[in-house]
Amino acid sequence: QVQLVESGGGLVQAGGSLRLSCAASGGTFSRYFMGWFRQAPGKEREFVAAISWNGGNTYYADFVKDRFTISRDNAKKMVYVQMNSLKTEDTAVYYCGVVVGGNYRDTTTYAHWGQGTQVTVSS
Repeated sequence: QVQLVESGGGLVQAGGSLRLSCAASGGTFSRYFMGWFRQAPGKEREFVAAISWNGGNTYYADFVKDRFTISRDNAKKMVYVQMNSLKTEDTAVYYCGVVVGGNYRDTTTYAHWGQGTQVTVSS
């Protein structure tokens, strides 16, 4: 059974940076395609970024391109997202998940979500 734990969220001013981490246990992490989503109050969970099993391919939502960078360390069973130039609209709970289906942009193809970490960006 795969378990995921996110960390690294917090309160930051607009223009600042945060690095979120996702620690995995159980399963064969190095085989998993991983992704980050976020959910703001009253909104649906939306795709942020995804990374292939070996880190060779990364994918981003248009609204985070050139600001966020996803990476992974298979030896440590960790996935990260470096978030720079944060905006108030980036405020949300951020979740990592394991892709089990074909469309990494679709929440229904994910399993084993973590509990999320809150990111709050103040103006």
